[in-house]
Amino acid sequence: MAIEIKAPTFPESVADGTIATWHKQPGEQVSRDELIVDIETDKVVLEVVAPNDGVIEKVVKGEGDTVLSGEVIGVFAEGASGSAAETKGATSEASTEQEVITPKATEEILLSPAARKLVDENNLDASSIPASGKGGRLTKEDVVNYLGASSKSVAASAPQTDASKAATDAPTMPSLEVPGQGRPEKRVPMTRLRASIARRLVNAQQTAAMLTTFNEVNMKPIMDLRNQYKDLFEKKHNGTRLGFMSFFVKAAVEALKRYPAVNASIDGNDIVYHGYQDIGVAVSSDRGLVVPVLRDVDGMGLADIEASIRGYGLKARDGKLAIEDMTGGTFTISNGGVFGSLMSTPILNPPQTAILGMHKIQERPMAVDGEVVILPMMYLALSYDHRMIDGKEAVQFLVTMKELLEDPARIVLDV
Repeated sequence: MAIEIKAPTFPESVADGTIATWHKQPGEQVSRDELIVDIETDKVVLEVVAPNDGVIEKVVKGEGDTVLSGEVIGVFAEGASGSAAETKGATSEASTEQEVITPKATEEILLSPAARKLVDENNLDASSIPASGKGGRLTKEDVVNYLGASSKSVAASAPQTDASKAATDAPTMPSLEVPGQGRPEKRVPMTRLRASIARRLVNAQQTAAMLTTFNEVNMKPIMDLRNQYKDLFEKKHNGTRLGFMSFFVKAAVEALKRYPAVNASIDGNDIVYHGYQDIGVAVSSDRGLVVPVLRDVDGMGLADIEASIRGYGLKARDGKLAIEDMTGGTFTISNGGVFGSLMSTPILNPPQTAILGMHKIQERPMAVDGEVVILPMMYLALSYDHRMIDGKEAVQFLVTMKELLEDPARIVLDV
């Protein structure tokens, strides 16, 4: 029985999507709930799975084609059997053909179009990548896993700080090495997510009266507390590691309760004050910057926060973040310090009115009680919308953050 394969129903905020990868080609046998196609939207990658055991009969929308919510993208033959077959009907050449490359060895390697693209962009030797697809076919996931394993092995050979361990792998950039050329260039299309990020950031700069205020915090008290209890904390909370972000999130919650304008949103000509704190944590992924949201953080403990952030980081790495994970949020924290940034001016995440920027912990000489002491210091930056927040409130918010972080017992005791 033939069944239409349709794009998922998109949320109201998502107008359309793009076919990113067909994991199965016409004639290939698939099992129930097996992933067959990825659809990329402005926010997330949506996965479409097989409705039952059967065969992909026809691909209607090829890779790179735009699709609407609920639109037919292919045809599935339920109960049929097969292994590989030629495309039936009108399909996109880029999505249906199986490309073949001949490596240095004599055997040929089959690549999906998406895998071929990643191999070319990263100047890889396909023969060195383990293939898991049917008939020895190299899939996109094989290449992604290979790139991830390679970056981890390189990172493992160098000493790491706690901050670098916490950082998400940076996006893989296409290779620009072209034999015989001294000024190489390569043009690649911008992903929908990155294009969406660009539009939102430009819009924030054009519509908000955005200012940034700075302060600095002595990280020694938190570092001492963390060093003292991190092993016990990890044992107590089933392997959850104690990081710095949970302290900043809890301090932000307390500061937001004292200065509710920083936790507000602008909706047209209205100001919306939120009686709860949903903190967005900016996470870098291969596809771009995403901001999953921690809900009702006031009721979460440090372990809950750390576990949630780690979970979101893994989902972002694997492209598994759902739209619901990134919807809403009353305030955002961005940690550029994991990449070595000493100071920055973060851009607002509309319709929020403020965003906190964390930075690298740097030892600096500081004057303490008339003496020069070397202390691990971090610059904090608060970008805010001056239409909603006065400079006095912004400065006092950062001062509150500083006081809480330099005396972390106050975070635990809620004083």
